[in-house]
Amino acid sequence: MNWDQVEGNWKQIQGKAQAKWGELTDDELTQAKGNRQELVGLVQAKYGKAKDEAEREVDDWMSGV
Repeated sequence: MNWDQVEGNWKQIQGKAQAKWGELTDDELTQAKGNRQELVGLVQAKYGKAKDEAEREVDDWMSGV
């Protein structure tokens, strides 16, 4: 699945993101709308990760969606 597909199906995929990153709120995930950079920023901010680490984690998660 590519990011265009993720954005298009975000309402269905949002629950999987919530399961992966439990500290992210529904409102934050809704606001991200499946945008990769938004999601990376949220993971980075909530979990105190470096940008490259957050990007890897989001990309790894997305490959399993």
